Amino acid sequence: MDIEKLEAAAAAQGTTVKSLKTSGAGKEEVEAAVAGLVAAKKALADAITAALAALPEGAPEAEALKAKLPPPPKPSNKDKKAAKDGDAAKEAARKAAEEQKLAARAKKKEAAAAKGVKEGGGKGGPAGKGADGAKPDGAASKAPAAKPNGSGAAAAAPVHAKPMSNKNYELHFGAAAPPLLAVVAARLVRQEVALRRVDPKALPSGCDSVLYLPGGSRSLRGCGAIARYFARLAPPELGAYGAAGDALSASEVDEWIEWLSASGPPAAATPPLLARLARHLRMRSFVTGHAASLADAAAWLLLRQLPAPDKACSGAGVHVARWWGCVEALPAFKEAAQLLFGAAKDAGSLEIPLPNAERGKVVTRFAPEPSGHLHIGHVKAAMLSAHFATQYEGKMILRLDDTNPSKEKGDYETAIVGDLQRLDILPAKVTHTSDYFDKILKLATKMLQDGVAFIDPSPKEEQQALRLQRKPSPHRDAAVEENLRLWAEMQAGSAEGVKCCMRAKIDPASDNGALRDPTIFRCNLEPHHRTKDKYKVYPTYDLACPIVDAWEGVTHALRDRQYSDRDHQYVWFQQALQLRKVDLWGFSRINFVKTLLSKRKLQWLVDEGRADGWDDPRFPTVAGILRRGMTVQGLKAFILSMGASKNTNLMGWDKIWAFNKAVIDPSVPRYTALLADGLVPLSLEGAPPAPFAETMATRPRRDASPATGRGGADRAAAVPL
Repeated sequence: MDIEKLEAAAAAQGTTVKSLKTSGAGKEEVEAAVAGLVAAKKALADAITAALAALPEGAPEAEALKAKLPPPPKPSNKDKKAAKDGDAAKEAARKAAEEQKLAARAKKKEAAAAKGVKEGGGKGGPAGKGADGAKPDGAASKAPAAKPNGSGAAAAAPVHAKPMSNKNYELHFGAAAPPLLAVVAARLVRQEVALRRVDPKALPSGCDSVLYLPGGSRSLRGCGAIARYFARLAPPELGAYGAAGDALSASEVDEWIEWLSASGPPAAATPPLLARLARHLRMRSFVTGHAASLADAAAWLLLRQLPAPDKACSGAGVHVARWWGCVEALPAFKEAAQLLFGAAKDAGSLEIPLPNAERGKVVTRFAPEPSGHLHIGHVKAAMLSAHFATQYEGKMILRLDDTNPSKEKGDYETAIVGDLQRLDILPAKVTHTSDYFDKILKLATKMLQDGVAFIDPSPKEEQQALRLQRKPSPHRDAAVEENLRLWAEMQAGSAEGVKCCMRAKIDPASDNGALRDPTIFRCNLEPHHRTKDKYKVYPTYDLACPIVDAWEGVTHALRDRQYSDRDHQYVWFQQALQLRKVDLWGFSRINFVKTLLSKRKLQWLVDEGRADGWDDPRFPTVAGILRRGMTVQGLKAFILSMGASKNTNLMGWDKIWAFNKAVIDPSVPRYTALLADGLVPLSLEGAPPAPFAETMATRPRRDASPATGRGGADRAAAVPL
């Protein structure tokens, strides 16, 4: 039978199958027709394959024959069920084989453990006691671990020998019960540990976690024992197990862990913990000692498991809130939060790719208004602009947006440049928006001529009312000649001109208020600090910014998210004026608790004599916080830790001072001062009769300078308290 007849037979059989299915025929009849269709397609495929084999290589009719090959038949329900049953059988066989392997391993481990106990002679195994005082294989400590921090008992157990040769520490644990306190302890003492989630059946009986020491011949069991081992392993001056050389401080660490272990689940344990912390931290920075210890880690872990730990700690009083902000800012706790609780990396990362960025061609800009000193909110914009310019090997422009002579002063410009220098932010060049006033005026005239702007002489209140009602101004469709006449009056500063403003024709009915025919030029008769009386009209920031960005070659404009509604306006101006496109990138605004960042309000405090000046230590300005004791390194670390995220941040000042403390703590001495009023004398029996002075070593610090390595102490029989 030739191929055409076979092809026609297969098509006819396919039509039969389709008609049977649509007519509701019986199941057996349909299956018989489907079997006939499969046989017809197979015969057609065999005939085409034989014809292709008979053709010489490269024959032109081969492609036509290949196109006629029917697709492979779809598997029937019976075939699918048979395949599924086969897969299930294979999976069952695989699981049975795995269980047999695990049973064999467990039997081998029990034999090895029994052999180890026999050889050890009851002395704790061949390894004996470690040099750090911790017994191997689970005998390091018999105190229970903190329940919320990985509730594994630290009881002594037979040696659990694991046939492995690991070069580093390996922490094995079941997926359902991660040893939280042990993980945080490792981060706290900067100890690298490989974390391994394993089948709980592979762990020793009654144990939720095992730490294998390098070499694999020794191990520790239980979250509490492992955490204490890491704390003891650290240098004493690190304070992970309380103050160095202070047995009482180390015992306090144990007492806190045991108390937390017996406190129950986080929801029940939180109220008594917060109450105790509120009392305990009145005169302390940390729970025990002079640095974050294992006790701080245990308390932090319990609170970290709450739905809203920040809110709970802030509501527990100033001392708990201060402690919480401090430990949350420490690198060890931040890493643990990201690893164990999926915490975000401080609101954002700096490794964010800018859209359409090319290395060597990126140009960013920082455009503050010289109407006051820089505050900490400006610092974020400046540092991010400088960071991305450096990252892409480009440049950053400092542009002083001097478009409002009523608020701006030359002194503020000098202060802004000086503040940036103190922050090690050096722009490629410094420009002013006023450098482009002539060109912007010409462009505004062209906007009137092209009908994309108009002059509105109506009162300000009427304009605002119409905007709220989403109605156009009655002067929106005025003739071009009338608009040009009023524009000339505005530039001359006449009595008629000062009543007018120029507005862009965008969309008075837009849902976005920034697009409802915004004002782009206003009259201002006050002298400009640079151009004096040359101009009587000045562009708004909304108009000048997209124009000058395009003219100065800016490729990426980083803007506070408060301008997100104006991003569409920015794009409209560049498109309507046929300017080069500038990519916009929004970042989150910094908000501080109980802090004024408004320059207008800060200026009022200065003018009213409520503050010493813009560098008042109570001000959130760069000059103010640096005068208060903030270091440039600490300020930069705080700003850059938030990254370029778009999430809104509400910060507490304790966090920024924690960054500062991390910078200055290794190199500065600490002193205690007493107020002269209300001193109470204390007499010591057996003290030397005459006072004398003694020089002694101060608390060791990492990277401490020689000047801070010694301290003075006066000793006398009577001292004030």
